[in-house]
Amino acid sequence: MTKTIHAIYEHGVLRPLEPIEGIIENSEVEITLSIEKVVSHPLLRFAGILNEEEADGMMKIVEEEFERVNPDEWKDQS
Repeated sequence: MTKTIHAIYEHGVLRPLEPIEGIIENSEVEITLSIEKVVSHPLLRFAGILNEEEADGMMKIVEEEFERVNPDEWKDQS
């Protein structure tokens, strides 16, 4: 029997995302992997580095600096 399932790899174990019909518990199976490359935003590698207080401080600085930008500065002057 050939069956395609989706699974998550966690802590060295493949965990199916849904029950697998037709397989008896503790059966030995052969697995062929097709690994999808997940492209994430480069800033996501920094997620979780700051604690809440540091993140709030950074957001305050960004908001203050953003208010100083003159949107007319970027208009074509010709």
